[in-house]
Amino acid sequence: MTRTALARPSEPAVRKAAPGEAPAPRRSGRRRIALPYLLLLPALLLELLVHLVPMLMGIGMSFKELTQFSIRNWSEAPWSGLDNYTVAIDFDAPVGQALLKSFLTTCLFTVLSVALCWFLGTAAAIFLQENFRGRGILRTLFLVPYALPVYAAVITWAFMFQRDNGLINHVLHDQLGVGDSPAFWLIGDNSFWALLVVSVWKGWPFAFLTVMAGLQNIPRDMYEAAALDGAGVVKQIRHVTLPSLRSVNQVLVLVLFLWTFNDFNTPFVLFGKAAPEAADLVSLHIYQSSFQTWNFGTGSAMSVLLLLFLLVVTGVYLLLTTLGRKTSDV
Repeated sequence: MTRTALARPSEPAVRKAAPGEAPAPRRSGRRRIALPYLLLLPALLLELLVHLVPMLMGIGMSFKELTQFSIRNWSEAPWSGLDNYTVAIDFDAPVGQALLKSFLTTCLFTVLSVALCWFLGTAAAIFLQENFRGRGILRTLFLVPYALPVYAAVITWAFMFQRDNGLINHVLHDQLGVGDSPAFWLIGDNSFWALLVVSVWKGWPFAFLTVMAGLQNIPRDMYEAAALDGAGVVKQIRHVTLPSLRSVNQVLVLVLFLWTFNDFNTPFVLFGKAAPEAADLVSLHIYQSSFQTWNFGTGSAMSVLLLLFLLVVTGVYLLLTTLGRKTSDV
């Protein structure tokens, strides 16, 4: 007498796949697929709470008549439609004229700062590729501005730019005899150049670090082949180094542009709540329009316009760089 073995209730029977039939996916495979999404979930939640929700609230505030009289119950503030945007882009009115001038100042400041940061960082990275005594010390010193906290570094520069007791005037006027009298660096037209110096000093180590990492992927054989062909140092940089760093520089320039154009900490710490007219960057201008005049609706509209401008510039830049990369690969 034979007895048929029955599967226990706690042990479900496993059906074997028929010939030619794909085996059923295992639970461990599903877990491996779901694990990256679970790990990204905290970052996505923080991104939602820290960036997306305030951004949506700011967009909603731009359509309301939100002033010091209605800020207490901002959700019940009167609806203004596109009036705030009309005021912001009316370049014949004082508010629009001030915003346009601040925008042009920011564009000039950003172009100069990004160009100088890229040039200094690239030159330093190429120079430190060669082996010589003290190279490690120089690399560490070059990264000090990037490692320092922004507030501590900018406050130090603010003291150095003081007219009577600052180090800058002590060296330029007292030691080198430049100018008839010590210059005012934190007010007037010189404030633009003071802000540019601080921005470049603070930003070029990032370019140096990025380019130095990109240089590690360039084979030495390419330089040796160029040297055998009679190419000097300048031609090697022009025909070997820069083309090999094209993808790195594309990302580097975009990041530097976004950081510099949106920079608020540097002018705020250097000049305070009210920047001089020559150094009135658009980020600080929006802050003044919102928290100095208590016109949060207009300030929010300016912020949305700035966001749209940066999105358009970023999209056009990525499109042009992608087309340029495809053209060069053909």
